[in-house]
This record gives sequence, structure tokens and C-alpha cells, in this order.
Amino acid sequence: ENAVTRLAAAVARIGAHTWPVRLTTTVRAALTELAALYGIDVDTAAPDLDVDLLLDKLGPAAALVEATVRNSANPTMLEAGYKVNVIPGQAVAYVDGRMLPGGEEEFTTTMDRLTGPGVRWEFHHREVPLEAPVDSPTFAKLRAAVERFDPDGHVVPFTMSGGTDAKQFSRLGITGYGFSPLRLPPGLDYGALFHGVDERVPVDALHFGVRVLDHYLTSA
Repeated sequence: ENAVTRLAAAVARIGAHTWPVRLTTTVRAALTELAALYGIDVDTAAPDLDVDLLLDKLGPAAALVEATVRNSANPTMLEAGYKVNVIPGQAVAYVDGRMLPGGEEEFTTTMDRLTGPGVRWEFHHREVPLEAPVDSPTFAKLRAAVERFDPDGHVVPFTMSGGTDAKQFSRLGITGYGFSPLRLPPGLDYGALFHGVDERVPVDALHFGVRVLDHYLTSA
């Protein structure tokens, strides 16, 4: 009746679980666009599509979508006990779980199965997964604004794997798009700067973004 033993087994099952691929409309559109840029002939609607193999062929561009082709659950924190010679009656683990739009039921039923007997789980924090249409007039206008200032650029829709204030606005019935245009210099590892001590963007990239946003907001 050791809480640590039970919890450790559950955490190991969660960490080792391979979630099945579930392509949303946005992610499917992203894979189609990226494959075309790399000259890869692929049908993202094919039932036998090997998404992981396709991601391997996309190189660094795979980072745009690889975290959003399936649900995920990553154990991140453990708490138990207060003394080395006392068996704790309770142990707690925290899991960073991320659900795709439409993937909530699969996530909860899978977590029920993976935790198993003697372990109870609940949401510490929960928000609704969102998806905005990529065939809307709004998206077309966003695409046009980028292409006006970067004619050689390729606009690729993608789903954020992190948080967004659009979740709050969605409660008011507002459809939101994440749009922070930046023209970054080659070789800059933009993602590696997130949440860092020296988190930053180049000034030229910011100037580019201001021009794009201004055109988007003032164009008919």
C-alpha cells in the first residue's frame, strides 16, 4: 500500500504512452503547405499516411507542427513524503497534458486507463482547445498582408501548442488568429529564445511586423 509505488507506476505508463496521430484541419493544411515547399508529393488525407515519416522529411520546418499532430501528456513534477523512513500515504504528480481540438474525450479516457487503480487524477488547470478556419476571409487577408511585404515568403497556417488569450475571447464568441509577423534573419533559433533570460526579437523584424500589421488593419 505504498502511494509512491502506485504513483510511479502510473507516471511511467503515462510517460511511455504513444498517442495516436489525430490531424486537425489546420495541421493537415500546414503539412500540405510544408510538403509542397519541400517538393514532397503527399496526400495528407490518405488513411495510410505516415505522419512521423513525413515530419522527418521536413527538417527544421517540422517544429511548426510536430507538437500538434497528437495529444500529449508529459509528467513534469512529483511530490511525496517528508521523511526517508516513513511510507507516505499520499503522492502527487503533475502532468503537462495538451489536447487537440476535438481530442478532449480521447485524452480523458486514456488518462483514466493509464493512471489505473489506486490513482485518481483531475485537471489542475484546463482550457478549451481552439481551431480557427484557414479558408476564411480573415485568414486570406492575413496572408495577403504578409505577401505584400515579403513576396517570396510562404504563408503556412499552424496550431500553437502553447497557451493563447484567444481562449478567453472564444468565450465571447470571438474567433481568434495568432498573428505576430516577424521577418527573422537566417540562422536565428527563434524558438530557443522563448522564456529565456534574454528573450528578444531583432529590431528589423519588429519593424517588418509593424508594417504588415498596419497594412492588414488599414486595408479594405
